[in-house]
Amino acid sequence: MPDIQLKPVDNLTPRQIVEALDTYIIGQKEAKKSVAIALRNRWRRMNSDESIRDEIVPNNIILIGPTGVGKTEIARRLARLAKAPFVKVEASKYTEVGYVGRDVESMIRDLTDVAVSMVKSEMQQRVKTRAAEQAEERILDLLIPPVKKPMTPRQHGAGTSEAFDPQTASDEELNFRTREKFREKLRNGELEDRKVEIHVQPSTQNPIMQIFGQGGMEEMGFNLQDMLGSLSRPRQKKRQMRISDARPVLVAEETEKLIDHDAAIQEALFRVQNSGIVFIDEIDKVASGTSGDGRGGPDVSRQGVQRDMLPIVEGSTVSTKYGIVKTDHVLFIASGAFHTAKPSDLIPELQGRFPIRVEMDSLTEEDFYNILTRPKNALTKQYTAMLKSEGVELKFTDDALREIARVAAEVNSSVENIGARRLHTILSSVLEELQYVIPDDLSSGTVTIDKDYVDRQLEELIRNKDLSRYIL
Repeated sequence: MPDIQLKPVDNLTPRQIVEALDTYIIGQKEAKKSVAIALRNRWRRMNSDESIRDEIVPNNIILIGPTGVGKTEIARRLARLAKAPFVKVEASKYTEVGYVGRDVESMIRDLTDVAVSMVKSEMQQRVKTRAAEQAEERILDLLIPPVKKPMTPRQHGAGTSEAFDPQTASDEELNFRTREKFREKLRNGELEDRKVEIHVQPSTQNPIMQIFGQGGMEEMGFNLQDMLGSLSRPRQKKRQMRISDARPVLVAEETEKLIDHDAAIQEALFRVQNSGIVFIDEIDKVASGTSGDGRGGPDVSRQGVQRDMLPIVEGSTVSTKYGIVKTDHVLFIASGAFHTAKPSDLIPELQGRFPIRVEMDSLTEEDFYNILTRPKNALTKQYTAMLKSEGVELKFTDDALREIARVAAEVNSSVENIGARRLHTILSSVLEELQYVIPDDLSSGTVTIDKDYVDRQLEELIRNKDLSRYIL
C-alpha cells in the first residue's frame, strides 16, 4: 500500500482516505466511507464558488455501535489525516445552562485552544533553525562577551590567505576569532557541561481570573496583566545551568520572539471555523428518558443539554478568549452505544442536526485476529517493542494469535461485549508472568508465544466463569 499520509491532504480522495484509515482500523467500511465523504466535502466546499460557499453546511454524523469497535479511533485518525483541529468530548459531562458544571459552548472553546496550540507548534517548527542559531549566539555572548563594535570576516581578513598576527590584531578581531573557536567547540559538544548564568523568562501565559456563573462564562478569562498593568508584570530570574540544559530554554525563548502570535490566532480561528471537528461521545447518555411524556426523571438537565446543543451544532457564534468563533461549518461526529436508548430518543430537533447515521458492526473472531496483526499500532507490536527495550525478542505464532482472538470473541459473547478492548485484558493476562520475570530472570534472547503457552496462561481463567467475569 502506498504511503497515503505523505500526500497533500487536499489531494486525498474518499477512497484514499479509507485506505489510510485501514492502516489503523479494522472493518467498519460503512463508517469509514461516511467520514471519508465528510472530509472530502470540506475540500469541495473550500474550492466551490464563493457565492454559495457559505451556504454549504457539513453533514454531521452519528456512529451507533457497542464500545470498543472503533468509533473514537475513526474520528481521531480522521482529524490527524486532515491536520484539522480536533477535540473529543463526552456529552454526559455537560449540564444545562443554569446548573453548576460545564456548558456545551465550552467544547468550542476547547477546540479553539487546540487549534491555537496546533498553529503555534507549526510556526515553531518553521522557525526552529533560526531560533537555534540565535540561541547559539546568546550562549556565545555568555561565554565570550562581544566587544562594542564586532567586526565582519571581511574586515579582519578571516577566510583569506592573510597571516593572522595576534600581536598586531585589534580587540575586535581577537574577539571574533575566539568566538569562532568556541562556536566550533559548542557545535562539537565539547562545552555541554560548562555552566552559564542565564536570565530565565517567566511563563508567557498571563494569569487568568475564572468567573463561574450562568451564560457559559466559566471559562472566559480576564487578563490580570491588562487589568493591573505593570503591577503584575513578572520578573526575570537568574539561574546557573549547564549549557546542555540552557540551550532548550534559550531556543524556546527565541522561538517565542520569532512567532507572530496575532497571525497564529487568526489562522487558528480560520481552521476552527472551516475544518474543526468535534467528536461528541456518549450522546446516548443524554438521550435516555426523553421519550414518552418528555420527563427526564432525576436527571433533569439531560433534555436541556440536548437543547443547548442545538444552536452549537446548527451554527452559532461562541465567544472565546481568542475571539468570536462561528460554528456553521464545524463538523460534529456523535457516537453512542445506544444500549438502553435509541437514536429516536433524542429530541427531534437534534436528530435533524445529525442527518447521517452509521451503524457500526460488532467485531468477529476474524476481526480480532486482524486487529492483532494488521494495524501499525497493533497490541502485539506494542508489546514486542516494549520488551525489545529490555533486550528480549518477543514473537507470536499464528496459532497463538488465533487462540487469543477466539478467546476474546468467546468472552465478549458470554460476559459483556466491550469490543477490541477485550484484547487488552487477555494479552495482559497472557504476558503478565513474562513481563514480571524480565529482566531479573530473563534479560536476552527470543521468547516465542505459541498456542500451548496461551492455553496455560488462560486455562484457569476460562475454566472458572466467575474469574473470567471479573478478570477478563
